Amino acid sequence: MLGPNFTVLPPLSLYIHIPWCIRKCPYCDFNSHEQGGVLPEKEYINALMSDLEVQLPEFWGRTIHTIFIGGGTPSLFSAEGIGEILAGVRARTRLSPQAEITLEANPGTFEMQKFADYKAVGITRLSIGIQSFNDAHLYALGRVHDSAEAKRAIEIGLATVGNVNLDLMFALPAARTGGAAQTMAECEQDVREALAFQTPHLSLYQLTLEPNTVFAKKPPPLPDHDQAADMQIRVEEILGVAGYEHYETSAYARPGMRCQHNLNYWGFGDYVAIGAGAHGKLSMPGGPPGSNESAKIVRTERVKQPRDYMQKALGADPASCVFERRIIKRDEIGFEFMLNALRLNDGFPVAWFAERTGYPISLVNAVLNEGEREGLILRDHTKIAPTELGRRFQNRLLAHFLR
Repeated sequence: MLGPNFTVLPPLSLYIHIPWCIRKCPYCDFNSHEQGGVLPEKEYINALMSDLEVQLPEFWGRTIHTIFIGGGTPSLFSAEGIGEILAGVRARTRLSPQAEITLEANPGTFEMQKFADYKAVGITRLSIGIQSFNDAHLYALGRVHDSAEAKRAIEIGLATVGNVNLDLMFALPAARTGGAAQTMAECEQDVREALAFQTPHLSLYQLTLEPNTVFAKKPPPLPDHDQAADMQIRVEEILGVAGYEHYETSAYARPGMRCQHNLNYWGFGDYVAIGAGAHGKLSMPGGPPGSNESAKIVRTERVKQPRDYMQKALGADPASCVFERRIIKRDEIGFEFMLNALRLNDGFPVAWFAERTGYPISLVNAVLNEGEREGLILRDHTKIAPTELGRRFQNRLLAHFLR
């Protein structure tokens, strides 16, 4: 088999990137840009719709099940602007009436009426970037909010939208003006303060020093590897006792409240992407019998600078806002799929591999056998899942699929 053979196409999501922030955090490697004046909200929305329209033939007729508006800080946009984006999506695509629609927001951009209006225009879920409730660590992270603003933001989010995720980090640095890196006691305190709000979803990430960030160039003092690993284990223990399901590497949810958009990523689903720097993935079944158009899985990435993106998306050739378009090769598909699916603690149905890659599971059988012998995965004829060892040493497990 030379290319994928799809019997059914994966579920489809939409990612919308809004790239501006009040200030760029020193650990952030996302495509975000400091606001620097009045945002070109209307022009950017027009560019988003142009970007979406040029992609329509590639997913026409398919239902979009989830939308995630990420950034940057999307809550810098007005509720009217977010409403216009969602109205434009509804007018151009088949959006499920039950779609989960998430908006990322940061403390400091919260107003009660504004967030009530977000709900009114269709936002069903908020993801709030708290990071920590400790003011010294927030300062060290370069955040623009303090602990009091973080707590107020959560209260407003729960009162208006209700379905709220909190993003927090652990293994945090010392403040730039001195002080100690995060201790176990401080990590536990952050988790317990988050639990006090009883939000339906929590995301807990270890701070990592990513390339091309301020922290990568000037690394701050951090807890060592063993201390960070102990923090992760303790976070899992506390949240488990509190009734949260640890369903993905960094994600915890109350029963029935898992993030459907991220589950689609981890299940190697498809996602249309619009916005500066946005990455997309689409499975395309190919042309009718006898045509030269073969099935393929395509990854795309848009130009990163917001001004360049708008100029291209609104110019004579809107498709030029995509600067990279890459077909996933047969020998890459095992790693591409497992990079996502093995993040799921409960594993995935064996049938997903064939359904969502278009290739038989036999393509990766030898690698799966090796992972099983090393105690990194468990599998039977219905399911494949990482073991506890495999979850702790994910990079080692994934390295098998790169050979």
